[in-house]
Amino acid sequence: MSCVSQTSFPTFTTVCIPFSELKDKNSDLSTKIEEGFGPNGLGILSVTDVPGYSSLRTDLLHLAPRLAGLPEKVKEELEDPLSRYNFGWSHGKEKLESGKPDLLKGSFYANPILDRPTTEESLIQRYPSYCGSNIWPSNALPELEVAFKALGKLIFDVGLMLAYHCDQYVSKGMKKHQDEGLEPILRRSRCHKGRLLYYFPAKQGAWDGSSMSDWCGWHTDHGSLTGLTCGMFKRNGVEVPCPDCAAGLYIRTRSDQVVKVVFGKDDIAYQIGETTEILSGGYLCATPHCVQAPKGEEASGIERSTFAFFMQPDWDEKLNFPEDVHIHKELIPSNAALTFGEYSEILLDKYYHQKK
Repeated sequence: MSCVSQTSFPTFTTVCIPFSELKDKNSDLSTKIEEGFGPNGLGILSVTDVPGYSSLRTDLLHLAPRLAGLPEKVKEELEDPLSRYNFGWSHGKEKLESGKPDLLKGSFYANPILDRPTTEESLIQRYPSYCGSNIWPSNALPELEVAFKALGKLIFDVGLMLAYHCDQYVSKGMKKHQDEGLEPILRRSRCHKGRLLYYFPAKQGAWDGSSMSDWCGWHTDHGSLTGLTCGMFKRNGVEVPCPDCAAGLYIRTRSDQVVKVVFGKDDIAYQIGETTEILSGGYLCATPHCVQAPKGEEASGIERSTFAFFMQPDWDEKLNFPEDVHIHKELIPSNAALTFGEYSEILLDKYYHQKK
């Protein structure tokens, strides 16, 4: 299937690190870390040739349409309003940049590492989106739990290897205690979250082309490290190539340039989040990004599935912020010591709860 349109923005392929180099702690990956995650990077890089990844990605993404196609009553039982729909099924609960409910996609959230991060009721009430329990469709779609956990655990393990090399790069520029690095913070966290995304089949004319962020609005991840799969496109249940070359991931660079970013179907991409940028003193940089849907007649009837894994500090992790905070400086005092849970609450109160 040929592409129906060309993007008017420059297209870049992510910096790639072979898995064989990543797993070697003696490898010096500082040049690639800086090129992908540094101040002049795009805030993203990808890991290639990860053993077993391709089949695990396929297994999970094939289940997204089946999950979305379950009876409404079954999906309602998978909803968790108390967590603001951050566990289980969510559809039409989020709002687009226009303020309208997002009906284009459905999401399924779960922690692939821990089914029940804590039993402390006070913590569950204070941080319901982190401390709640997974909700699996054990009867309607039992395969989902197995596939979700398998892919999530692999992306987590590879992410920890990447975090180790990030720490080696940052340590060349700033002194940190051994337990304050990205890798130990993520390894001891109970707070990770996976998100299986399903974009419903597009109807012709559903997107008028006026917005480049119609599939996912402009945002910067506020956690530490986000693992991403390449999306899977289907028409009538059959996997097909993306019908529009202009569709996909877009990133806004530090110089305010918008670029399109691509990576291989069998690669795991990782993006830096705001927490990592702050704690690394700007050595590792987060970037705003969005996702554009395919346009044109060829996009009619196309559905898309993908998976994101948000690696983030524990809600009780004490984050010692530097004197010079580059992000949210109006919210975070110099040399502040906040837990990740407190930091998240500050951001939610500022950017979400108080929005009209």
